[in-house]
Amino acid sequence: MPKVVTRFAPSPTGNLNVGGIRAGIFAYLFARHNGGKFIVRIEDTDKERSKKEFEDNIFESLAWLGIDIDATYRQSKHAARYEELLRKLIAEDKIYVAKEEPKEPDGRSEVIRFRNPNKIISFFDAVHGQIEFDTTELKDFIIAKSFTEPLFHFAVVVDDWDEGVTHVVRGEDHISNTPRQILIQEALGVPRPKYAHLPLIVSSDRSKLSKRKGAVAITEYKKLGYVPEAILNYDSFLGWHPAGEKEIYSKEELITEFTLDRVQKSPAMFDETKLLWFNHEHLKKLSDSEYAARLKEFAQKDVDPRLVPLLKEHAKTLKEAAKALEDEFDFLGGIAYKPEFLLQGGKITAEVASNHLKTLSEILQNIPDEGFTPAQLKDILWPYATDQGRGEVLWPLRVALSGREKSPDPFTLCSILGKAETLERIAQALQKL
Repeated sequence: MPKVVTRFAPSPTGNLNVGGIRAGIFAYLFARHNGGKFIVRIEDTDKERSKKEFEDNIFESLAWLGIDIDATYRQSKHAARYEELLRKLIAEDKIYVAKEEPKEPDGRSEVIRFRNPNKIISFFDAVHGQIEFDTTELKDFIIAKSFTEPLFHFAVVVDDWDEGVTHVVRGEDHISNTPRQILIQEALGVPRPKYAHLPLIVSSDRSKLSKRKGAVAITEYKKLGYVPEAILNYDSFLGWHPAGEKEIYSKEELITEFTLDRVQKSPAMFDETKLLWFNHEHLKKLSDSEYAARLKEFAQKDVDPRLVPLLKEHAKTLKEAAKALEDEFDFLGGIAYKPEFLLQGGKITAEVASNHLKTLSEILQNIPDEGFTPAQLKDILWPYATDQGRGEVLWPLRVALSGREKSPDPFTLCSILGKAETLERIAQALQKL
């Protein structure tokens, strides 16, 4: 068998989104699984809508996801090749210049049409099986506006041939395009690639996910604090699933497992809640040092390593973690608050708060340093708090340790601060009272 070559062929007419990248991910995984080549072809022949900023966004998104590219092509650079082959087909009487009635004043009066042999086309699709199509209904379809302006069907066939593409992996909305392209392949005498048409991606209301409806740009997810491992993993599961129940996969594991025979036919539903779950799971898999390094980009400051395990457990995105760091976890460098805050706005008297803090300090004094874990501290302090009134006991303790209305629970705070700092902060609170 020839070496597998797949391609991803986005148009630079908008930012690359989670729906648009799925075909590229599948093509990439299939190529890498088979030790093949993965190319990216920018289909930029729509001069009015194609923009450099969108092309840059495509490559930025692919790089962020860790999708390495073996070769890059740009359709707009192939004009001479298209013209060469169009003139060859004209000479062979397989296409012809057709006079058209202009639809608008000063409209086009000539186009180039394919001379349809009106035959049955049959091809095997790796997802949908054998497909048969009567091309008679296509009539003599247009393949170019002029010798220098080929349409999609012709340009795609020429590019796939010239670039050695062996497998075309794309959305099922392209199934209807395949018969036209096979007819053009036969007219040019070029080999037919193998096809795999992927199921549609739909939103929660079952409508097709698209640039205009529901599909969020990859770079937007990056800004929201999602990690590339999660986007790659989740998008891989939109229409494909490996054997077994495991869901969290690294890129290397996906490459090992990916085969086209496990691509489903039915539409794949895009679920933001599920994507968020994937993101949280991948965040939790990061080492503490890697997590802190990535979070630093959002927090714009170094992250105390003592906070990382807690942030990993509770924050589902890096942006959420950065906000928690600002709103709830900014207490390690020292705190400042009014004594009244310890009294919960007058709900607790100074005498009651002082008595409880003194008792808690005595209890904590007798706990060994190795016992300063959230679970052990809760086991020891919870009975006293339950007996005396949890609000009156735990509110002053939490404020004494954090100085904030919102913060982790007091048992976690004690564990993070350590025994010495915990006792020092309780002593400072007692002085305020």
